[in-house]
Amino acid sequence: MLVKDIIPTDFVNYKLPSMYVAFPYCSFKCDKENGCQLCQNCSLVKQPNIEISPERVVQIYEKNQPLCKALVLCGLEPLDSFGDVLDLIVEFRSKFSDDIVIYTGYTEEEAATYVDALKKFTNIIVKFGRFRPDQPHHVDEILGVELVNPEQYAKRIS
Repeated sequence: MLVKDIIPTDFVNYKLPSMYVAFPYCSFKCDKENGCQLCQNCSLVKQPNIEISPERVVQIYEKNQPLCKALVLCGLEPLDSFGDVLDLIVEFRSKFSDDIVIYTGYTEEEAATYVDALKKFTNIIVKFGRFRPDQPHHVDEILGVELVNPEQYAKRIS
């Protein structure tokens, strides 16, 4: 599978120490809707793609045990790499029941088909909503982190 970045231990994107995996594709809907380039993850675009197997990602996670307590899938837009996301979840679930958090810029309605496919797995959390600048921030109770606008929220889907 292709990714842009892996941070073995991350303390920023979830209330628990997590492993962060950034996926490489995005349609840049946030930029298009706002009429300008404002992607908060645009630095990832310039990074080279990394080819790595789901098995290797799980090995890295396992090496960081017992510190890591969750897997965070971000990127640009992880749902635009949904086949790879599913492969990683299947491999991860073969060894761990820890939370998997997926950060998407899709709305809940736009992501409905993906969410339906994810419901068969345990402990899945999805953060929905586009990046919009200059909005009031809020702390999401599920994620335990600050999100950048009121339309972003997390939901435990399974």
